[in-house]
Parts: sequence; structure tokens; C-alpha cells
Amino acid sequence: WALWNAEDDMTNFQRNFSTGEVEVEDSVIYHKTEFKERRNHYSFYSVNEAIKGFDTDRDSFVGLYNGFDTPEVVTDGKPKNTIAHGWSPIASHYIEVELKPGESKDYVFMLGYVEVAADDKWESKSIINKKPAKAMIEKYNTVEKVEAAFNELRTYWDNLLGTINIKSRDDKLDRMVNIWNQYQCMVTFNMSRSASFFESGIGRGMGFRDSNQDLIGFVHQIPERARERIIDIASTQFEDGSCYHQYQPLTKKGNAAIGGDFNDDPLWLILSTTEYIKETGDFTLLDELVPFDNDASKAKTHFEHLKVSFYHVVNNLGPHQLPLIGRADWNDCLNLNCFSNDPNESFQTTGNKKGETAESLMIAGLFVVYGKEFVKLCRQIGKDAEALEAENHVNNMIEAVKQHGWDGDWYLRAYDYYGKKIGSNENEEGKIFIESQGWCSMAEIGKEEGLVEKSLNSVKEHLDCEYGIVLNSPAFTKYYIEYGEISTYPAGYKENGGIFCHNNPWIMIGETMIGRG
Repeated sequence: WALWNAEDDMTNFQRNFSTGEVEVEDSVIYHKTEFKERRNHYSFYSVNEAIKGFDTDRDSFVGLYNGFDTPEVVTDGKPKNTIAHGWSPIASHYIEVELKPGESKDYVFMLGYVEVAADDKWESKSIINKKPAKAMIEKYNTVEKVEAAFNELRTYWDNLLGTINIKSRDDKLDRMVNIWNQYQCMVTFNMSRSASFFESGIGRGMGFRDSNQDLIGFVHQIPERARERIIDIASTQFEDGSCYHQYQPLTKKGNAAIGGDFNDDPLWLILSTTEYIKETGDFTLLDELVPFDNDASKAKTHFEHLKVSFYHVVNNLGPHQLPLIGRADWNDCLNLNCFSNDPNESFQTTGNKKGETAESLMIAGLFVVYGKEFVKLCRQIGKDAEALEAENHVNNMIEAVKQHGWDGDWYLRAYDYYGKKIGSNENEEGKIFIESQGWCSMAEIGKEEGLVEKSLNSVKEHLDCEYGIVLNSPAFTKYYIEYGEISTYPAGYKENGGIFCHNNPWIMIGETMIGRG
């Protein structure tokens, strides 16, 4: 069993090897570590068959010198009926089964979790209240009940995935759109980044940027929960429009260990909100009172959250009137204010320089795209004066990109702390980046002058390969302290010339917008 805190389980051995407690009753093993003091929850493992034995102590089950591939109880073929008292609790049932030729038998094994009221924890002295666990077991204690539950689950997914369906001449496309893409979006809604090869599932919580982006993939399936998610995200924002980069979904509080100042983050709230309204027609969200930094005394309408998101960019422009990057933008590894020589420092939380000069062309394009959406929204709800003012800021950004963000054949990626170009033909490495080509193309900056077409042609020439579009080229081969984490990876890995499924569609959208989709 896990001891309820995954990180503590892996570090606090002096305590955790001495806390395990269980109860065994009938065919159910109950895990009740720390239940008698600070917890009001426990877990259980049951089987719908009388057992002939059990084990709950890991060391006894595995054996002194055995590995998990050859546990002693299994190789010996008999249980030890151990009761974990401290050390590492496990749950193992021993069932004797006799089958005739061609015969089969089904058993229902159930792993469950139960919470009880603080004043209703015990049946008697040291005996936990098992009533809620027994009720749960009763619900699924036969094969027929389990099959009925699976059928109910199938119906749930059929209804959820049936909101949008296409029928084309390509069966693979149909399956991708109708099933797998929508299913993946729902898993991402539930798990965010906690279920992947790249995350441990503990620590980081949910991303402000990530969660706003993810929302547009499932808003048509669960609009009510999408609305709730938008409010949760906005509640972690600060009054100046900045926000925690991550927040914990259970507490709804921002992750102070990571902090904020990823200057693209606020704009994604405009994305999620406008997409939600387009899908549902629910403008009442804009009037919802939403706190800043989860402080109800600072609550303002959700529209005000969008407004400060927009003006966070306007109020944080650099020497070229382009958006300051802060700690980073979408590319978390482009850390232009970090300047780290200490291997124990985090690139994303360390800022050794004041971020008053490093600018991001990716944020500039993003601002134009969702700035236009903010302008449309203002006009839709009758805020014409605010729409006009916001539109002027968007137009100013377009001109700044044309004047200071164009490199001749593609858009620059950024200006570094020293005001030098990044993503320029003048650079030895990292001459061109995908992010600014994607967002400035989607923003149609300089489209009439042919800039968008030139940019996308350059992507094809310099970034495209048989596996997809790489993030930057040429990849960095040495550490540039002024660029940060991006230059620490070997060429072709992660943000240093890797291929991202996320940003490749930005180029596809740009191509579509000039008629080459």
C-alpha cells in the first residue's frame, strides 16, 4: 500500500517503516495506517470468495533475499497469514481453486478507498468503521453486478463521445476525431499532466497555461465542468493580471514553490473564456465574482480578470515595445533572465537578472490573436470604449512586430537580456524557432506584405523533417547562459530541436489561414 503521501513515502523511511497497520476480516484486508490519529480515511482490498489465507507484511511475503519477481509466498505456494505491524503493509489473498478440464471461474477483486466522519471512525476500540466499505463491496460483489457497472460506464462514454461525430471517407480519421482525440481530452481534463511518462503525479499540480489550453478540447462535452474549471483557474490570478504558474486542484491554491511571472500565462485565460462562450453562449460567466489569489475580499467579475490579463501584457513591454518574457513563455526552457551557473538551481524558478529587457515574439503573436478575441468580446457585450482602447493596443503590437520582430525571412523568437536577437539569421545556432512563426502567422501579422507566407516557407525549409516540425534549428550544441535551460539538452531533445505535438498544429493553422491548409 501507499502510505497516503507519495513523496513522503519515498523519503521519510525512519517513520514510514514503523507505521503500517491493517485489519483482516473475512475476505477483506483493510489498510488503516495513521487512521487512529490524523486521518479519517482508509483503503481495502476484497475478493468475493472465502479465502484460505492472506498476507499483509511485504517482507514476509517477498522473503528475505527474494525479488518482487519471485515472492516467497508464491514460490512456496502457501500463505503466512502475516499481520503488518509497522514496516510495509501489502494485501494478498490466498484462494484454493480446483478446475475441471475446460472449466473456468470468475472472481471479483476490489480495491477501494473510504472516508468517514471524524466522530464516526470506530466500531469499537481499535476496530475501524467498516460500514461504508462493506456497502461499496456489496455494490460490486458479483460478476453480474460488475458487468452491469461496466455497461453503465460504456453508456457514459458513448454519451460523452457522442456529442460530436464525423463521418468521412477515412475510417482512421473518424476513429481519431470521434473516439481517441475526445477521450484523450477528457483524460487530460481529469489528470492534467499528472499521468504521463514525464510527470511523477505529485508536486506540480495543474498548470495555469496548460489548464486553459486543455479546456478547449472538452468544453463541448462537459460545459458545466468547463465553467467551473475556468473559475478555479482565474481564482489563482493576482490583481495585476499575473498568476501562479501552477495550482493544486484539491485546494484550488496557487503553487507558491513555483510562483509566477511566465508572462504568456494570463493570455490563455482569454482563450478558454472566449472558447467557452462561443461553445455555450453563456455570457453570465463574465459577471461571476471571482477572487484574486483565492481571497474572497478581492473578488471582481470574471470580465475584470480578462481585462487585467490583457493589460498585463500592455503594462509589461520592453525596449522594442514587445512583451517582456518574464521567467519564460510557452517555452518553459527559454529562460532569458535566469543566468544560472549553479546545478542545484531550477532554471524556471531562478531569476538572477531583472527582467526588464528580454522580450518574446511568441507572446506578441499570442497577444494579437487573443487581443482580437478580447476586442470582439468587449463589443459583443456593449463595452465599445474598452474595445476601441484594446484594439489600439493590438494594432500597436502589430506595428512593433513588423518593425522589430521581422528578420527578413521569418519572425524573430525573442530579444535576450542584452537586447540581442534570438532566432535570427545572425545567430550561429537557434536561427529560427517554431513558436513565433506559428503565433505571428496565426495573428496574420504582415500578411498583406507577404510576411506570413515567407515565414511559413522558412518553416518548411529549415524546421520541417520527416517526423514533424522541430522546435528550433540549428539546435544548440553548447550552453548559452543567457538562454537558460533550452541550451542544456542534447541536440534534438525536448526544447532544443525536439518535435512537439502541441506546436506543430500552430503551423498547420497558419498554413490554413493563407489558403494552404
